[in-house]
Amino acid sequence: VQLQASGGGLVQTGGSLRLSCAASGRTFINNAMGWFRQAPGKEREFVATISWSGRSTSYTDSVKGRFAISRDNAKNTVHLQMNSLKPEDTAVYYCAAGRRPNSGWSPSDYNYWGQGTQVTVSS
Repeated sequence: VQLQASGGGLVQTGGSLRLSCAASGRTFINNAMGWFRQAPGKEREFVATISWSGRSTSYTDSVKGRFAISRDNAKNTVHLQMNSLKPEDTAVYYCAAGRRPNSGWSPSDYNYWGQGTQVTVSS
């Protein structure tokens, strides 16, 4: 089972990036999916989650209105559209598959993790 995250890069403040996460080895259509991030010297933090159906999403306050999580169960992929990026969004972003159809904000709610993709926002 593998989650492959991609789409990170270097962008200026106010710019946009679209992260993608492709799952292989099994399907996650019955699982919530999430994005987390970890900045240097900080703990991994929750960013966004989407339910198995895609009908329910949740975001940490700092990204509400700027980020949007979506999924395509037919392609076994999940995306994170990031707009109006700020320097404080700089981190390694990880996608994760939840243990249940609807998962929470804790890393312990997720049992499969991707390798991470670097997002750097310059001021």
